[in-house]
Amino acid sequence: MQNLFSILFFIKRAKANKDLESPIYLRITYGGKRVELSTMRKVPVDKWSTSGNKFIGHSAKARDINRHLELLREKVYKVYEDLATKDEHITAVKIRDIFLGKETYKRLILEIFKDHNSHMERLLGKEFSPRTLQRYETTRNHIQKFIELNYKEPDYPVKKVDIIFINGFIYYLKTERDCSHNTALKYLSYFKKIVRIAFANGWIEKDPFFNLKFKNRIIERDFLTKGELHKIIEKKFSMPRLERVKDFFLFSCYTGLSFSDVSKLGYKDIVIGIDGEKWIKIFRTKTGVPSNIPILPMAQEILDKYKPDLCDSNPGLLPLYSNQRINSYLKEIADLCGIEKNLTFHIARHTFATTVTLSNGVPIESVSKMLGHRSLRATQHYAKIIDEKLGRDMQILKNKIGLEYKSSAK
Repeated sequence: MQNLFSILFFIKRAKANKDLESPIYLRITYGGKRVELSTMRKVPVDKWSTSGNKFIGHSAKARDINRHLELLREKVYKVYEDLATKDEHITAVKIRDIFLGKETYKRLILEIFKDHNSHMERLLGKEFSPRTLQRYETTRNHIQKFIELNYKEPDYPVKKVDIIFINGFIYYLKTERDCSHNTALKYLSYFKKIVRIAFANGWIEKDPFFNLKFKNRIIERDFLTKGELHKIIEKKFSMPRLERVKDFFLFSCYTGLSFSDVSKLGYKDIVIGIDGEKWIKIFRTKTGVPSNIPILPMAQEILDKYKPDLCDSNPGLLPLYSNQRINSYLKEIADLCGIEKNLTFHIARHTFATTVTLSNGVPIESVSKMLGHRSLRATQHYAKIIDEKLGRDMQILKNKIGLEYKSSAK
């Protein structure tokens, strides 16, 4: 990092006055970019040492000017050291502005984003997942494009963020980026954290998000019915890639694991539970919350089927394709099975919560633990009680009421 930063004093001979004295300038260079500012001192052209960066001689004037230049050097270096110690984003302009004590110096949104994401990157695998970092990077890119489009600037002062900016960003996400309402609010929540960092550090006087409320819209998420699930189970594919993806999808349908959790699943995650049966015990990639899942027969069959295909280069339990490829192949599988739904890998998780567990009488508390949710509210978001179970439950109620009515009538 040290070689990126330098301080240089020089004179501008072209600006020499009638007494052949030239003004001395200070040049700050960082990362290949530089800024210049006047030292407010002049020196006779023939008394300036270019190699020594100083006034030649031992006169009182020479000593006074050289002492002044050295003081400036120390102050500029102190600014650089402070920024480097705080691990902040550094530019030559920022060093100059802080040195000059400019009150107009502004913290910039993308600059704060960059610092935040750099810190997050160092904590990957400890406090944050790569997926979380990716979301912040995507949000930063959206903010950057929004600023370029609407303000014609490479960055924007965080002090200027207000309700107009926030609403404009939401509008941009929905129109230019074609984001749904809920997706736009997710990006907004990441941006909100960056603004809150600025507020906590005193870089802005008030939080523009204070008392600002946005509500997610309730979305009915797709899942496979019992009939649709059996269509996929019974369908045999001549193409090996489709047969594989079918198995991977079904494994998730019978475990409730997301793609990221299935992809990192290893032998160490299979344990014998207190019931003597095999269980999957992992910490979810997305939340870090423990997820404990008994291995159902269908899931075990799939694990056994692919065990011979595994090797040192593929240490996981299933030889997965990329998420993008799997979702592409699932569309083919849906067409071949006559399923008129936008089949994605995540639908398997919803199917586990509804068709496989809740509709078969598994309590929602148990489903929540298997899904690795922090609260029942999160489980209710995924799990839908289907009409078939509602019908069975109401029939039990009808029978009970009928028996009570007959008993009282006697």
